[in-house]
Amino acid sequence: MCLSIPSKITKIDEKNNIATVDTMGVERQASLDLIDQEVNVGDYVLIHIGFAMNKIDEKDALSSLEVYKEIIEKMEEEDRRQAILEDDACPNRG
Repeated sequence: MCLSIPSKITKIDEKNNIATVDTMGVERQASLDLIDQEVNVGDYVLIHIGFAMNKIDEKDALSSLEVYKEIIEKMEEEDRRQAILEDDACPNRG
């Protein structure tokens, strides 16, 4: 299952148009090639198959993250990490 969890941009590589994002404590990279909005460090984005697709309002992002936190609090630590890793390995991800 592919999840689109709000991710906070922590760094932007302008040369390669790649953002480093924090997805609930897991650092990953996402291409900025398909997003049609200006993004900056500190913005929240939704990522699909390795591409940042939408910028999301911070208030909405934090609200969504609270729901995800409630879900993962009910999961064991290994299950939490595995869910995020499985999302990274989603076959639809580029």
